[in-house]
Amino acid sequence: MENSVKIIVTGAAGFIGSVLVGYLNSLGYEDLVLVDSFDDADKRANWSEKKFTEIVEKEYLEKWLETHESKIDCIFHMGANSSTTEFDYEVHRKWNLEYTKMLWQYCSKNSVPLIYASSAATYGDGDLGYSDDHELPFSLKPLNAYGISKNEFDKWALQQSVDTQPPFWAGLKFFNVYGPNEHHKGRMASVILHSYNQIKKSGEVKLFKSHRPGYKNGEQLRDFVYVIDLVKVMVWMMQKNFEGQPIPNGLYNLGTGHARSFYDLADYTFKAMDIPSNIQFIDMPVDIRDKYQYFTEAKMDKLKAAGYSEPFYSLEEGIEDYVKNYLLANKNY
Repeated sequence: MENSVKIIVTGAAGFIGSVLVGYLNSLGYEDLVLVDSFDDADKRANWSEKKFTEIVEKEYLEKWLETHESKIDCIFHMGANSSTTEFDYEVHRKWNLEYTKMLWQYCSKNSVPLIYASSAATYGDGDLGYSDDHELPFSLKPLNAYGISKNEFDKWALQQSVDTQPPFWAGLKFFNVYGPNEHHKGRMASVILHSYNQIKKSGEVKLFKSHRPGYKNGEQLRDFVYVIDLVKVMVWMMQKNFEGQPIPNGLYNLGTGHARSFYDLADYTFKAMDIPSNIQFIDMPVDIRDKYQYFTEAKMDKLKAAGYSEPFYSLEEGIEDYVKNYLLANKNY
């Protein structure tokens, strides 16, 4: 089956997309079309050694789809403007909303399964909880332009009639993802990578102080999920389609279902590096202080009910694998 399958991966030079390509390669999928902006030298190591048949610059994908004749078997849409500190909504609307609509319409017209990246940023401050049911998006108030754009597409997708949907579609609400191939993300990289870099440079980690009653410094809680678990879920969804046993269409949370503290995260990064913990606390930047999530935790019942039963990495296991096998080894996935 693998050799006859043609798959498009957008965001293929980025963090999650490049790990997905590597995982697909490990399973024998090599007829891959990689879509992204490929002129960023910092991302080159993410994709240049992967196995694929073609690369397409993201702004030319629509034209490529119009002129490409052979059957596409699945599209993984991981490409997005993912900056939570980019406040110009038009940037997010173009790449996160309109671009995804274009892919949806192509998939609907050509009967292609579509698996796309949504985000836990859609949940805003979490006051309405973290359920991936299909009523909640219409009540959510995301805290930044990125989250708004992702939620706007989720709402749009849920409002499409059955005859204008892809044969299978899933919008995956990624929680706090970490792992190899994120070195290019700068400020938007995971706290684990920032912690690792700080430890190497100064022997200490600086975490944000809490600016909210009820949370001590370092005890802000997030659902940290290892990128390798994400790509396993996505490929499982694709393969269920190939087997003629697709799971229900819709939105799915993708986290571990267990919130952990930033303090634990930093502490285990020290442990994985065999260095004594030295954690300091600094004021949170003013530009994100009123848009900061203090607690996220994915409700994972829907994915489990759909049949996914593989265990996820614990925070300790994920950090150990990431630090020892990728960061300290200076390797990409």
